[in-house]
Amino acid sequence: MSQPARRTVRTVTQTVLGLAAGLPLIIDAASIPQTAAGVGLALAITGGITRVMALPVVDNLLPQWLRAGRQ
Repeated sequence: MSQPARRTVRTVTQTVLGLAAGLPLIIDAASIPQTAAGVGLALAITGGITRVMALPVVDNLLPQWLRAGRQ
């Protein structure tokens, strides 16, 4: 798998996990201010997942095709 394709898959995976974690708040939100909090939470979780996936220990646990591919 090419490096750009690998980055795309990792980004999509991280975003889906972040949205899945924040989705209940987004669904329960009825107005713009409440939705903004839900979206902010989803983005924060996605950022945390991205940071954790960048750790070498976690990267070694991922399947070969999803690893960062450090030289």
